[in-house]
Amino acid sequence: MSNLYQQAKFITSAFELTQLVEDVGLEIAFAGRSNAGKSTAINRLTSQKNLCKTSKTPGRTQLINFFELDDKRRLVDLPGYGFAKVPKKLREHWNTVLSSYLLERKSLSGLVIVVDIRRGLTDLDWGLIELMDEKTPIHILLTKADKLKNDARKRTIMKITGQLNANGMSVSAFSALNGLGLDEFIIHCDNLLEIR
Repeated sequence: MSNLYQQAKFITSAFELTQLVEDVGLEIAFAGRSNAGKSTAINRLTSQKNLCKTSKTPGRTQLINFFELDDKRRLVDLPGYGFAKVPKKLREHWNTVLSSYLLERKSLSGLVIVVDIRRGLTDLDWGLIELMDEKTPIHILLTKADKLKNDARKRTIMKITGQLNANGMSVSAFSALNGLGLDEFIIHCDNLLEIR
């Protein structure tokens, strides 16, 4: 396993586009519905329990958080979407900032869409996939995979892979709780960040 992820350190949070870190190098962003397990997945990937703040309360990540792996690679934790209690004005602000970040960021080398395996892809996930317009590689990370039995898990992976219609997107199941699928998750991240 690359120990590059274990070196991850928080560098900054951005609320406005002007606060983003310099657009150089490579970064993969983690997106997904509130409470799908984005922050937990990043913590497991980096073997650091408290790198990303996790919470049982949906909508906790409200800033774009940047984590440096080395001088040219980063992980980015995006605010969760689909959480109704966020005030409308803040939601509109985030929609503008996030779509600008996702569509204009040159260093964005991949997007990991974190999806609760029990829920499958929601309309909001599909909206994000369509927004990206195939120009950025996407990996669908099906979290909380320990909640399904082996057969149900395999069926869900096959179903979602089929729905994506093989347009270059990869899919894997993952459990932060027991580490299921961690090695495969790391391989996908390595590919997106060009770690050899």
